[in-house]
Amino acid sequence: MEKPLNRHVTLWFAFVLMALTSPLQSAERPNILLIVSDDQGYNDLGILGNGILTPALDRLASEGTRLTNFYVAWPACTPSRASLLTGRYPQRNGVYDMIRNEAPDYGLRYSAEEYAVTFERVGGMDEREVMIPSVLKSAGYKSGIFGKWDLGTLKRYLPTSRGFDEFYGFTNTGIDYYTHERYGVPSMVRNLSPTIADKGTYCTYLFQREALRFIDEHATTDPFFLYVPFNAPHNSSALDPEIRSSVQAPEKYKKRYPPVDPETRITPKYRYGTPATVATPDARRRDYRAAVTCMDDAIGTMLDALEQKQILDNTIVIFFSDNGGSGGADNAPLRGHKAQTWEGGIRVPCIVRWPAGGVKAGEVNDAFLSSLELLPSLVAASGAELPKDVVLDGFDWWPTLRGEVSSPREEMFWKRRDLIAARVGKWKWVKMGKSGGLFDLDNDIGEQNDLSQSHPQIQAMLKQRYANWVSEMESAEPRGPFRDY
Repeated sequence: MEKPLNRHVTLWFAFVLMALTSPLQSAERPNILLIVSDDQGYNDLGILGNGILTPALDRLASEGTRLTNFYVAWPACTPSRASLLTGRYPQRNGVYDMIRNEAPDYGLRYSAEEYAVTFERVGGMDEREVMIPSVLKSAGYKSGIFGKWDLGTLKRYLPTSRGFDEFYGFTNTGIDYYTHERYGVPSMVRNLSPTIADKGTYCTYLFQREALRFIDEHATTDPFFLYVPFNAPHNSSALDPEIRSSVQAPEKYKKRYPPVDPETRITPKYRYGTPATVATPDARRRDYRAAVTCMDDAIGTMLDALEQKQILDNTIVIFFSDNGGSGGADNAPLRGHKAQTWEGGIRVPCIVRWPAGGVKAGEVNDAFLSSLELLPSLVAASGAELPKDVVLDGFDWWPTLRGEVSSPREEMFWKRRDLIAARVGKWKWVKMGKSGGLFDLDNDIGEQNDLSQSHPQIQAMLKQRYANWVSEMESAEPRGPFRDY
């Protein structure tokens, strides 16, 4: 298989030539609405026909372009979010594992004093890393984030210390949707200050409220970057097994789906070591869908607000899930789920709407793209400047989304502890514990037919590319919190 160097050079020359006539040159600086769901399945869009109710996301797909070959950089929360905000692999930006405590998995409820010195409390993204809002600030953008942060809880790590102008949300990887506690620890923050002012209100409603306020305040004054990372439809982070074993959702949304009976069951083996009452699989599936539909309604109000302000068509609206689905999710036709390097853990639903930027309505684009492309693409659209002396792992995707050129992305790599994957062109090599193999994704998106025996030279090539990538990541300037330096 030929190295992609010559192809990259050709494509980059094409990008330079097109820049002279690109619609990005003449368009007014676009607003940006980035919406990220949490653990949503690849097949969990109403337009795909699995029965889930997502009219707002369906509208977004009909008015924009749906990406079918879009990846995140890690198969779970924290590193995926670090990469989408920096444009850098987790192994390069330093957040290549979860910033969380494991003890609650075994039923421990931390006291305030215990929690204050745990890694979940003191860990955070390296302060040298540059994120999207810091870069856009140079082009006059106001930035707000309302929802899940998950990149550190100390003041120096919080969003308003990292380029955002406003923050309201929770700082760790998951909460109870009503108490806003993580395993009993209050977790909501406004800017730099903890708050329990909205305790008892379903958090999707709160993130919707803040996003609509932000749009109203900035629609006619400043270009804005609005980042809304919902925690829906992630399972609740509560210690009560019945709550924790499912997704919390308002009753009115549960009633939009067929009734479930029974709602719960007794399991003799639970992670705490004792019998417990937990949600049945049918209830978990229903609750998951209800949480997605509630989130979808919130997204619909944001689109309506932008339309009422007459700024929707020149607002870049991007939606995707932070990683593959879990719990009640549907990842069909992909294999695997969240936390795995099968396609079901890393390939996610993604929709982009921006008519003023030449993104076509009702299109389905199967170009090989990733969340690493966000930062350079938003910089290109906004007129901001790329951060100096920062190695990025993505590129400007607008020519590809407009259908002008093929994607420059030829390869991508993933590493979650001892779970790894490498994709080069249509080929993917996976090592998932004792399982894995070589797969032709053009003809086997479900990774069912292992071709490692019939194509040993292809597998050897992918392994070598992966080894080269590991060497590059290890030689990069080290970043905390995990690297030893």
